[in-house]
Amino acid sequence: QVQLVESGGGLVQAGGSLRLSCAVSGRIFRANDMAWYRQGPGKQRELVADITKGGSTNYADSVKGRFTISRDNDKNTVYLQMNSLKPEDTAVYYCYARISVGVLTVFQDYWGQGTQVTVSS
Repeated sequence: QVQLVESGGGLVQAGGSLRLSCAVSGRIFRANDMAWYRQGPGKQRELVADITKGGSTNYADSVKGRFTISRDNDKNTVYLQMNSLKPEDTAVYYCYARISVGVLTVFQDYWGQGTQVTVSS
């Protein structure tokens, strides 16, 4: 069974840094797009950053210049380096991946369980 296992959330002061990791567990054929989303209190889930298998990235305007998404294709792991954190970055962060579990299997969307990031002022 394929799962996305997140780690790295926590409590940090404004201006601080955190690094989130998300590893694909289970046997897969290929992971295409991977991404981080977040959902703040009383808000809808929003895209933070995404990255293609080839390494092309896209960021929400609110995090450009502060967050960096990267991935290790050999380890099927995606990372989110978050610097200069602000209280408005407080949210549950979710990992996403578009995965095929077999060469003849269609790609499906997978989500992590979420990890809490809290930024204090």
